[in-house]
Amino acid sequence: MTDRTDFAAVDAELAARGFTRMVFELDRIESLLDLLGSPQRAYPSIHLTGTNGKTSTARMIDSLLRAFGLHTGRYTSPHLESVRERISLDGEPVSEERFVTMYREVAPLAELVDQRSSEPLTYFDMTTALAFATFADAPVDVAVVEVGLGGAEDATNVLQAGVAVLTPIGLDHTEWLGDTLEDIALHKAGIIHKGATVIAAAQEEEAARPVLERCAEVGATVAREGSEFGVLRRAVAVGGQVLTIQGLGGVYEEIFIPLHGAHQAQNAAVALAAVEAFLGAGARRQLDIEAVREGFAAATSPGRLEKVRTAPTVLLDGAHNPHGMSATVTALQEEFAFSKLVGVLAVLADKDAASLLELLEPVLDSIVVTRNSSPRAMPTDELAELAREVFGPERVQVTEELPDAIEAAVAEAESDVPGELAGVGVLITGSVVTVADARRLFKR
Repeated sequence: MTDRTDFAAVDAELAARGFTRMVFELDRIESLLDLLGSPQRAYPSIHLTGTNGKTSTARMIDSLLRAFGLHTGRYTSPHLESVRERISLDGEPVSEERFVTMYREVAPLAELVDQRSSEPLTYFDMTTALAFATFADAPVDVAVVEVGLGGAEDATNVLQAGVAVLTPIGLDHTEWLGDTLEDIALHKAGIIHKGATVIAAAQEEEAARPVLERCAEVGATVAREGSEFGVLRRAVAVGGQVLTIQGLGGVYEEIFIPLHGAHQAQNAAVALAAVEAFLGAGARRQLDIEAVREGFAAATSPGRLEKVRTAPTVLLDGAHNPHGMSATVTALQEEFAFSKLVGVLAVLADKDAASLLELLEPVLDSIVVTRNSSPRAMPTDELAELAREVFGPERVQVTEELPDAIEAAVAEAESDVPGELAGVGVLITGSVVTVADARRLFKR
């Protein structure tokens, strides 16, 4: 048996590797997995990359596969509250006991690899190895694995998965992946391996070209949103939306997803096509519609327009780049009828904060700028200066601490609104770290 102190010690050992340290080489993770007996070869995988929508799509794929009776492992990042969220079995984060047990199996072998390498294994290398070993130990029928960053040199790219999924590609992490869509798409197309089936969301031409060239180069089959699959119709519904999706195997009607926005409808179409490809559906075979409906109805996506309070409504959204924020703003305009909406924004220093502010300005009455708990957080005064340029000084409040910023935003939302607070809201956004910090506060 393990206890909380065992898990806390393991968590601290992992964190000591440097939560944000990145080394893009596959040699070390390959060596570690070889020592572990190549656990990633014990099950088939669906591998996802893209700029936005990866985690939501991975969670939908997982939910669909479980609706068809399969035992699933899911690996996503980053986590909101506990590292255990990154490694899920049958839709649930692994227990502290299981996490500690697997870590104690992997850690001695990781030390061997560290001794032989110029650079020690990263935090992400370790969680990737832990996930793959946990899935083999379970065992799972299929693993749904999200890339950490990029694709070609990401630690997860040891999978050589039979189904590769590309969600929409935009500009983000330009300091590592390059500052053009073509450069970024080249990195992400690296998860496409010989003979794979590729499910590709609609892309801008500059991003689509490297993906199609990679498919041709390795003999992969590609299904593209807008050609082989896509959303035919969507209607806003209470708590989400109802979709009609053209899949690889036919039309799937009356699908409810408890998630908001056209971007989540797109993610649903991509997820369905990926599951069809994995299960062998196609021109002559459609998946069971009731299982599809069940899988989508059970899908969740924490931190994506997630409601954590009512009267006033408080929404958490992890959008942190212009592409993601544009989708969030569109969803707010289409699916929420706020008479007054106040924003709380905290971003990381390497993000395009000016563009985020410009996208938010038309939908927010005012904004409170603050900082989150990350050591990489943009200084509040720097973010405030950008906010004043976009919103004007009279619509900007500045608060150093996130709890105070949320309190100020709620007070501002509630002021000058006669009668009911039903149409009043607060949006907390700008970073996954901001959302994680806010979630902890609201849980308390």
